[in-house]
Amino acid sequence: MYGLIGRMIATPGKREELLDIMLEGIDFMPGCISYVIARDPAHAEGIWITEVWDSAESHKASLGLPSVQATIARARPLIAGFDSRSETEPVGGIGL
Repeated sequence: MYGLIGRMIATPGKREELLDIMLEGIDFMPGCISYVIARDPAHAEGIWITEVWDSAESHKASLGLPSVQATIARARPLIAGFDSRSETEPVGGIGL
């Protein structure tokens, strides 16, 4: 399995709008085992994204899906940046 955990920073005052776009854009993604979007309670504009995939290749392929591309296009103006990104190797857990 392949995992990613990262923190996205929304432009000032746009976190809720960005969350809405990201949640609307969730669609079937082949190989995606878990995809969780969460507010960062310690950062007013922070959003944590936690992903688990069956492989790194499935994750990479998902970035070319029309639904993902549309979400990225809508979200991009509301993203100030990313300040944390870690790749992981999930080994198990609830729902895996």
